[in-house]
Amino acid sequence: MTRILGVGIIGCGNISTTYFKFAPLFKGIEMRACADMNPDAAQAQADAFGLRAMSVEDLLAADDIDIIVNLTIPDAHFAVSKAILEAGKHVYSEKPLVLSLEEGETLRGLADAKGLKVGCAPDTFLGGSHQMARKLIDDGAIGSVTSGTAHVMNHGMEHWHPNPDFFFLPGGGPVLDLGPYYIANLINLLGPVERVAALTGMATPTRTISSEPRNGEEIAVKTPTDIHALLSFKSGAAITLSSSWDVWAHRHGHMELYGTEGSLFLPDPNFFGGTVEMAGRDGEIAPVPLWDHPFGIPNQQHSQGMMANHRSAGLADMAAAILEDRDFRCALERALHGVDVMLSILKSGETGAFVTLSTTCSRPEALSIEQAQALLK
Repeated sequence: MTRILGVGIIGCGNISTTYFKFAPLFKGIEMRACADMNPDAAQAQADAFGLRAMSVEDLLAADDIDIIVNLTIPDAHFAVSKAILEAGKHVYSEKPLVLSLEEGETLRGLADAKGLKVGCAPDTFLGGSHQMARKLIDDGAIGSVTSGTAHVMNHGMEHWHPNPDFFFLPGGGPVLDLGPYYIANLINLLGPVERVAALTGMATPTRTISSEPRNGEEIAVKTPTDIHALLSFKSGAAITLSSSWDVWAHRHGHMELYGTEGSLFLPDPNFFGGTVEMAGRDGEIAPVPLWDHPFGIPNQQHSQGMMANHRSAGLADMAAAILEDRDFRCALERALHGVDVMLSILKSGETGAFVTLSTTCSRPEALSIEQAQALLK
């Protein structure tokens, strides 16, 4: 009989619903319990999804829990993940993994000493569209990638999130909050980054919440909200990354890659699916017929229509890797390299100098149609 790993969640905020809803689609994992500093929040999610609501301490000690998903706010990620490892359980964290390289190395050392695994979101780069782009690059469809652009720009989180304060504190901001989706996908497509340079700033020292229930309240901005970076990859590619919460509207594409034989246009890395376009030397841009990848199939209604959402794919791949004793795609080394990229961008913005990264990583293994199907029930 195939072993099932029991999963618990610490942190029952907005994102937890996504994990509770989509984890049951995958083999090898079973959601069993949840905990939160607010017991009412944990009880509400437990009632909604047929789980046990527990205290954090009891969840850490639960015999039927093998992996704990850390969905706390970024500033608490390190302490909670460390406690999970100390309790003898594997960790899968929401992004960003940690807020310093020292914290990441502490988690690495603790996990290695205890024979445990640490994984981290985002897993959206496992989506059908992004894996198709990966295959096109690997097959040489646009030649060698030499440059490109990535843009994630809007006017912030205070318009929809009920408690947006942490987005504008150190550990928040568009690079650390939304940048992980873009950087993880670039690592998937191009491999590790060697050095970065950036200009950073903020449009205003405060923001006005327009969401309920705190509509009209002013909150302080204590981290850059407008970041424009250059990323130099080990492969030789140079990518411009712009991430901002100070932009009302723009016409930039989410991600474009330029190669010696053509160009590739990718959809939003915050989602699993979307249209992939390509042009050859003739410069004619046309959609690429999408392959039948299970993680590209639209399955959730959004304001812009049906979208593909297969979050927990990275968690399921980690669980399979634990059972099969292999590498997994959302592993600590790649998440920590992503943290290094983001922190180096912010450091460059402060110092005005190029920053050479102190970490590196391997490209994650591509996820084929067959491998994706093997993760699903």
